[in-house]
Amino acid sequence: MSLLSHHLNNYKEFLNKNAPPFGVAHFFCLTLEMNCVKTIEMEFSAGDDMFKLRVNGKEHELDVAPDTPLLWVLRDHLQLTGTKYGCGIGQCGACTVHVDGKAMRACQMPIASVGKQSVTTIEGLQGAVAEAVFAAWVAEQVPQCGYCQPGQVMSASALLTQNPHPDDNAITAAMEGNLCRCGTYQRIRRAIQRVARQGKGV
Repeated sequence: MSLLSHHLNNYKEFLNKNAPPFGVAHFFCLTLEMNCVKTIEMEFSAGDDMFKLRVNGKEHELDVAPDTPLLWVLRDHLQLTGTKYGCGIGQCGACTVHVDGKAMRACQMPIASVGKQSVTTIEGLQGAVAEAVFAAWVAEQVPQCGYCQPGQVMSASALLTQNPHPDDNAITAAMEGNLCRCGTYQRIRRAIQRVARQGKGV
């Protein structure tokens, strides 16, 4: 007998002693036991779903619930902690990753929605644009506390890959969802402009 069935039997015995034989509570218990126990037990025994996820060029098979945010899969299951938790509602940009090259908020993306798309985190970011962004970040002395910087770099890299020579409006549009508690916005803008001047986009 499963633990769930054991508890339901105890509950049924309690109702038999404390309610009329054909009372509402008694009927509810019998109905619950007859119609729901097998389904619930199947759900408990089945466990979570298996998902295949491609992250930073590597395939992973994960046993997680379909609605698990990509952020927690990356941090808790794959130990890729460069992607940060900030607000949890997709408004700060700290959890930004690339999904098929597009900047996405990992905290708002259930793993079931990723499918066969390729995920890139700050740990796997590479190539000419990435190297140019890293160098510009150092040259402009962008980071202070550094907590938001992985997300800032991911958004900037996605922008410069898609638009090698963004104007101020394009930079604002791409970066406005990334918050910096240290207020380094002008340094971030100058770093992006530096890369654009160097023509490192693709």
